[in-house]
Amino acid sequence: MNLEKHTLLNDFPEHHHTIRHLKMNDNHFARLFEQYHEVESEVHQIEESNSAVSDEYLESLKRQRVVLKDKLYALIQKTELSL
Repeated sequence: MNLEKHTLLNDFPEHHHTIRHLKMNDNHFARLFEQYHEVESEVHQIEESNSAVSDEYLESLKRQRVVLKDKLYALIQKTELSL
């Protein structure tokens, strides 16, 4: 199965300059970005390989991914509004 990755740059291509700027200049954003990338990679790997994990575990990872993405997007919007 070939599933699409939900990277921030794939999901928010119109904000790629802001994302790159924040990754390099905002330690909080960079930490959240790394956490998001780790969770997204795990979800993608589980779904691609059809790994035997509980539905609850996979759903908890997906919820964590959404929470992180919301936080990251809020920081992106805040940064763009202040420019």
